[in-house]
Amino acid sequence: MKKIIYVVFCLSALFSCKNNTEKEVLKKTDTTFIPTMQMDDKRISLNLNDMQKNHQLANMRSHLEAVQELTVLIANEDYNEASKLAYTKLGSTTEMRLMCASFGDKNFERLGLEFHKSADKMSETLKSRDKNKSLIALSNTLAYCVQCHKTYKQ
Repeated sequence: MKKIIYVVFCLSALFSCKNNTEKEVLKKTDTTFIPTMQMDDKRISLNLNDMQKNHQLANMRSHLEAVQELTVLIANEDYNEASKLAYTKLGSTTEMRLMCASFGDKNFERLGLEFHKSADKMSETLKSRDKNKSLIALSNTLAYCVQCHKTYKQ
């Protein structure tokens, strides 16, 4: 009887260890917006009307989704797709350049254009298929996001 219990114990331990070594699966997250309390945070207001605010929020969320997709593509070493995505969703396309210029704040425009140019550089770096250089390029692009969000508010 002790042998049977020992065998069952060993088999259950073996199967529980197997479950712990499975590949991590990408999880979808709920992107429901939950409004928070307003506070005076000393950032520069862009003084946007409601339509502009909604448009800008949609753009920022689109940028964030692109960054999330890029991390998956880089992790999977799909550099060609990552390069295309970096340029089309984050790069300095005509649409993005015009949008940056539409807010009436020259420093915001400059920062936005630098962000999009860094995405162009990232797109080129991704073509090298070098994971470390690609991650550095992604980090450099994200640094513009951080700087902008620290400086500006709607």
